[in-house]
Amino acid sequence: MRKKKWIIKTLSFVGLCLFILSETIMADDKMSAEEFLKSKLDQVFVVLQKEDLGQPEKDNQIVEIVTPMFDFALMAKLSLGRKHWTGLSEENKERFTELFIKRLRRSYLNKFILYTDEKIIYEAPVEASEKIQIPTNLISKDKKISMVYKLYKSNDSWKIYDIEIQGVSIIRSYRSQFDEILQSGSFDDLLLKLEKPIDN
Repeated sequence: MRKKKWIIKTLSFVGLCLFILSETIMADDKMSAEEFLKSKLDQVFVVLQKEDLGQPEKDNQIVEIVTPMFDFALMAKLSLGRKHWTGLSEENKERFTELFIKRLRRSYLNKFILYTDEKIIYEAPVEASEKIQIPTNLISKDKKISMVYKLYKSNDSWKIYDIEIQGVSIIRSYRSQFDEILQSGSFDDLLLKLEKPIDN
């Protein structure tokens, strides 16, 4: 009986230690993800505030900053959805991914170039299925855009795999648009749509 009680106490203690450890690791991950995002967005706003640069030069510098932040290839795959992605040839996958990345970069840049006295308010990071979500508010004068950055850990860094803008997921929005196009047209029709310039 004593041995049984000892085993139960030991297992309970081990379970408590593992729980505390997992909570500590998750807290560290939340802090690490937030620091990563803050650092990169601070760099973006430094570029935006450079008065000696034209917009094309600013765009190029911002692209250099944000490109490593995103898992664009994963986002392209998720946005098309498994049912459409699986049947594509490697050539079409590469072509779609290339066009999608260009469009996503441009769309993301357009959210920032309207701002001249920017600031971001960060809310507490949230853990969701071993991933981190960081709610933010981009504020300038009378403008306010709510964004939720969704990140996962990749090796020793973080990667953004989706963003919610004003409550709407980029991935779900694109998936809905692409699915509608493919239901009534061909894959080539989708590529032609992606090749068209984005309206600001």
